[in-house]
Amino acid sequence: MNDDLRKKRSESAEGRGLARRAWDRYLDTAYSATDGIRRDAVARLTARWSADMLGFWASWHLYGGFEGLERAGWHRATIYRKLKRFRTIFGMHPDEYKVVGVQLDPVAFWEHYLEAKGSEE
Repeated sequence: MNDDLRKKRSESAEGRGLARRAWDRYLDTAYSATDGIRRDAVARLTARWSADMLGFWASWHLYGGFEGLERAGWHRATIYRKLKRFRTIFGMHPDEYKVVGVQLDPVAFWEHYLEAKGSEE
């Protein structure tokens, strides 16, 4: 047995690419069969994330940023996770992001909150 396979190099790490082409054909077939399902799932996920991130943006501004959210009882890891997701989705920090058509008034928010809280007691 004098065959040294190291001397018979393949064209690439994929060899002739037979397995890759078979896998790609499978994916094309699977994706075309599930295209509507995937589109609906992405739309639902996007809507949920958008609502969650806009709520985070409002909370960020109403509570005064990172330290304010922390004082309100948010866990640091949660704040960091939401910051990362926000920046990934919207492409900027919530301090810099402007939601067109939405204007927050933290003073009025807190005055109303404290007034409502006082009337509950």
